Amino acid sequence: MPFCDVGKYQKGKENNGVKIFYRRYGHGSTKVLLIIGLAGTHDSWGPQVKGLTGSHEPNDDVDGTVAVDRGVDGGDDEEGQGGEGFEVCCFDNRGMGRSSVPTRKSEYTTMSMARDALALLDHLGWKKAHVFGHSMGAMIACKLAALAPERLSSLALLNATGGGFECFPKLDRKTLSVAIRFLRAKTPEERADVDLDTHYTKEYLDEYVGSCTRRSILYQEYVKGITSTGMQSSYGFEGQVNACWTHKLTSKELETIRTSGFFVSVIHGRYDIIAQVSHGRRLAEKLRPVSRMIEMHGGHLVSHERPVEVNAALTELIRSSESNVSLQEWSSLPINRTEILSSGLSISSSEVDIEQESSLAYIYDALAKIRLSFLYFVGLFVMGFKHMKVAFKKARVEPSHS
Repeated sequence: MPFCDVGKYQKGKENNGVKIFYRRYGHGSTKVLLIIGLAGTHDSWGPQVKGLTGSHEPNDDVDGTVAVDRGVDGGDDEEGQGGEGFEVCCFDNRGMGRSSVPTRKSEYTTMSMARDALALLDHLGWKKAHVFGHSMGAMIACKLAALAPERLSSLALLNATGGGFECFPKLDRKTLSVAIRFLRAKTPEERADVDLDTHYTKEYLDEYVGSCTRRSILYQEYVKGITSTGMQSSYGFEGQVNACWTHKLTSKELETIRTSGFFVSVIHGRYDIIAQVSHGRRLAEKLRPVSRMIEMHGGHLVSHERPVEVNAALTELIRSSESNVSLQEWSSLPINRTEILSSGLSISSSEVDIEQESSLAYIYDALAKIRLSFLYFVGLFVMGFKHMKVAFKKARVEPSHS
């Protein structure tokens, strides 16, 4: 099995003994690294792997040692890697799938997982790659872009947020119900059922494919997939949640991404209940003028719900990056099969007005504090109620000692 020993390439106690499981697909001089989100495995990139390479069959890295000694100076044309076409690598983040599962929550940050991805690039001998991340994977991709911008050819952020309070889903009855079901899910069947409601729009799930709905078809696929990989451990889940919650891009990191010379596509499902589209718009705005906001009709897993459109946007990003398209051309380039919705935010090719950006940031921060305060007090109320309920119950059942 192909594994990358992170400690061989990255120093730090949090990297000792951490091994990252990965798969490679296709052949070519154009390298693409795919980073999946919370509780996902490398298999979650199936539609993009198929769309970019034309195959779901992984390359024959039987023992994982093929690329170990090539280093970042290894030849990209070795062992049939050169020529036209795409070579794609996707992997399981630490805490999930076949990768290592550290037991300390502090070992899970988007920066530590970005270092995992950087170690993997070194392991593969890839000098540069187009880096695409989904959800938490987009947070990791941003950290990687800020950590080693010279290693990126382009950056795509799918259903991304800025971390922290932006990880909270939309507060309504439906989303709260989904959240409760998610936390209670103990079996592959229960997890598959709730995952479908978080990943896709109801409209998509209710569509018929032949005599069956997509929901029934996907349900069987999800149960099979979760059963084969196993339910995520509590260490892995809590650690990855911690990584999302503590994630934040500093102004310096944002500036590094903006000025490092690669293009950025922010791709988002308009009806995502996990990572709200407004957060994606805000991130795209912060990365102007190198970013483009692309909204599609879909939910959190828009890469599966709209694979043709997503793959077209990713391919366009790669082609534009490798054909030396100017920044002005990139900003004004028409987008096929997608549409740009400004929704009050400027996404023209001109510079963003500094005062407007400052005002928007102030409003977002204020709303964030109000929302966090509300959740905090709700949490205190719920915990207090549970505590009193347990204490009252205990008092009733304890026998008298008099």
